[in-house]
Amino acid sequence: MRHSIRVIPKAKQNKVVVEEDRLKVYLTAPAIEGRANEALIKILAAHFKVRKGDIRIVKGEKGRDKVVEIGAAETDTGSRSKPMPDAAKQ
Repeated sequence: MRHSIRVIPKAKQNKVVVEEDRLKVYLTAPAIEGRANEALIKILAAHFKVRKGDIRIVKGEKGRDKVVEIGAAETDTGSRSKPMPDAAKQ
């Protein structure tokens, strides 16, 4: 599910405000070196009760207006290594 988000960095407290057409997320983290994006993902995960890995920023990585996708993260078969059977033990 995709959501439009307006981020307000360096706020006094972290909070999520539901508006008509988007969410407004207040973050105490500054918009420096991706800290606000990390805080946004953490706060949205708590708000929607999902894992942080289930949230990704689709659009607006460097701006205050963002589109985030919230849902089950697709498994990337290349990133997880499965133990291979040991052929030498045969």
